[in-house]
Amino acid sequence: MTLETIAAQKTFGGTQGVYSHASEVTSTAMELSVFMPSRSKTEPVPVLYYLSGLTCTQDNVTTKGGFQRIAEDLGIAIVCPDTSPRGTDYPGENDSYDFGSGAGFYLNATENPWSSTYKMYDYVVSELPKLIAANFNIDTANAGIFGHSMGGHGALTIALRNPNSYKSVSAFAPICAPTQCEWGQKIFGGYLGENTENWQQYDATELVKSGKSFAGEILIDQGSADPFLKDQLKPELFEQACKTAGQAVTVRRQEGYDHSYYLMATFMEDHLRHHGRALGIA
Repeated sequence: MTLETIAAQKTFGGTQGVYSHASEVTSTAMELSVFMPSRSKTEPVPVLYYLSGLTCTQDNVTTKGGFQRIAEDLGIAIVCPDTSPRGTDYPGENDSYDFGSGAGFYLNATENPWSSTYKMYDYVVSELPKLIAANFNIDTANAGIFGHSMGGHGALTIALRNPNSYKSVSAFAPICAPTQCEWGQKIFGGYLGENTENWQQYDATELVKSGKSFAGEILIDQGSADPFLKDQLKPELFEQACKTAGQAVTVRRQEGYDHSYYLMATFMEDHLRHHGRALGIA
């Protein structure tokens, strides 16, 4: 499982790199960014996986999220995969921002033609950790996951379904109940078909209702000025499901913040320290 280096720069003492590899899961070339703190030169370091939102690549959070300084301070690696396979050229793949390219939604598609390559759930859960462990000085047993919007959805659902693989989880403005919003319904119908029972395994609210849980506290930051808050994100549904189920969650409503990377840049340190406490480094 080898990586090709596209770029690597020193920043805050650590190294911010961009890499590509041939994915066995997606059957395509995949790109990702990896920040490695200087501490990794002498010892294995904990790792956080960051999942980005609709239309994004691994580049958005790498250049706009502002995580490198605090990640170097904590001694934690940050791994940022792309949001979908690229270059498959399926009919309609590039027609809209909320389906197809840049919109893998961190699920395993079951409908043709998407099912042959759109397997971002398996990519993040299974292939990516093995790839990182084979190429970087990572403490693979000390991992957390977080993300934004579509990626916040991915982080929540992946952590709830794989609670033994991650010690921490958080999200910025996540899509909390995709079976009940237009984005989710469009994507689930296209990738998973019309049987809505199959959709629920990728809905954080429904997972909590079904009995899935996470041992640690879930942290969510949501901007009050987010234009997608009411119709697409619906954090109140997830919060209520967690309250009913006894799942520890903190949903912070941040007055005046919208859906952009300014939200993440502002509260990124809070999230990294939230993860750091669970990973034993803060």
